[in-house]
Amino acid sequence: MTRRSPLAIIFGVVFIDLVGFGIVIPILPLYAERFGASPVVIGWLLGIYSAMQMLCAPLLGRLSDRIGRRPVLLVSVLGTAAGFFLMGTANTLTLLFVARVIDGATGGNLSTALAYIADVTPPEERSKRMGLVGAAFGLGFIVGPALGGIFSHVAPQAPFFVAGALALLNAAALAAWLPESLPPERRVRTFHVAGARSLDLAPPARRRLACTLGAYFLTTVAFSLLTATYPLFTNRRFGYGPSENGYLFATQGFLAAIVQGGLLGWLIRHSSDKTMTVVGVVGLGVGLVILPFNGTAAALLATTAALAVSHGLVASTLNGLASRTVGAAVQGRVMGLMQSAASLARIVGPVLGGWLLHHDAVTLAAHFGQTPYWAGAGLLLAALALALAL
Repeated sequence: MTRRSPLAIIFGVVFIDLVGFGIVIPILPLYAERFGASPVVIGWLLGIYSAMQMLCAPLLGRLSDRIGRRPVLLVSVLGTAAGFFLMGTANTLTLLFVARVIDGATGGNLSTALAYIADVTPPEERSKRMGLVGAAFGLGFIVGPALGGIFSHVAPQAPFFVAGALALLNAAALAAWLPESLPPERRVRTFHVAGARSLDLAPPARRRLACTLGAYFLTTVAFSLLTATYPLFTNRRFGYGPSENGYLFATQGFLAAIVQGGLLGWLIRHSSDKTMTVVGVVGLGVGLVILPFNGTAAALLATTAALAVSHGLVASTLNGLASRTVGAAVQGRVMGLMQSAASLARIVGPVLGGWLLHHDAVTLAAHFGQTPYWAGAGLLLAALALALAL
């Protein structure tokens, strides 16, 4: 039997997981409206998933340092399947919230996948290799939203059942083919709640990690604010439904896959992680400022493309910078902290975006989307200051 590359298997695990995630994201805001959810409630529906991730991701990361990456990945993928199936069978808004809670509580697979990559990759190669996760993320957002748009024509809940089935296939593939990356001799001996203070870093490394966490948090707030409100924005401004939004999200995924799957490694070799982070943050800020003024489909597509490319530059480089601040024994903990910061951001972003978009709905109909997207651009100014301090 030929030996399978662990990185290829991790790529496949993340890709299939993100296909399921990509199916749901363009559909869920409009699906929730069928239950009478307002933009603010939709923001909470999206945010509750990240609230549970914020609470559980550090624990799962620390647990993976203790018992290994493979069992944590397997449990998280099975939880994702359960959440998707419950979304498909939900007949009330309350059950939709319960489904998001289940999915979020077990949603530690990305941080554990990043820790897996850190286990098998030398420090100088980590940003490039973590770009593979970003590429899988991007490819998942090509296939997922397109499938969501297609299956939404079959039945409103059909995309959730497709996503659940894919998650079960993902769990089966992981159980069959993924080897453990963290041998027993490299595991921590005790389990306690993860936290930055317990990492025992020197002051310069602690400052770099704090700046990295802060920049990651702020950029994720801005991008999740955009992602959560984008279907409602395009529906109001351009009359787009699930299918059109699915194709737009697929375009974003395609561009992110190009950037993180190949272009990012070349760019880092000719510059640095810090430079690419700064360029990405600036690009995100500019894109958010001009997005509300898009009046044509061509302008919308161009701005969406710029936002996707910019975000592709930021996420992997910040994860790579964080990974390089610590040793091998605590990679899971640090990746858990990074994903916990991102999860908190994905609570703040959708809720803030929904509230500000509701403000636009009642006061600024001619400039719908301006308030949340300009607020996101303001947050990116603070992220830029932190990125420059790295």
